[in-house]
Amino acid sequence: MTRLDCSVTNCHFNEDRCCCKGDIVVDGKEAKRAQGTCCASFREKRGDSARNAVNEPDKNIEVDCQACNCVHNEDCKCAADHIGIGGSGACKCGETECMTFCCK
Repeated sequence: MTRLDCSVTNCHFNEDRCCCKGDIVVDGKEAKRAQGTCCASFREKRGDSARNAVNEPDKNIEVDCQACNCVHNEDCKCAADHIGIGGSGACKCGETECMTFCCK
């Protein structure tokens, strides 16, 4: 599993820079730079909505990766030991990015 540090505090799944979803998808099939990627699992936080069907926050998470040009992509899974997802204040997934993306 990959260690995730998420700065997207406006995401429904973010709690203390950890993800409560259990797994995420990084999109960016044609990406050549980090800005071409995004967290496709992002959901905007709305008010005090409950996460009743969501896991506990965890730094270690399964990351499916569609960024085929990334050196960390191994068979559509992230093989990096640690990744960062950025996009503080994001309102949609396209405003997030995988900060660890590195083009082959």
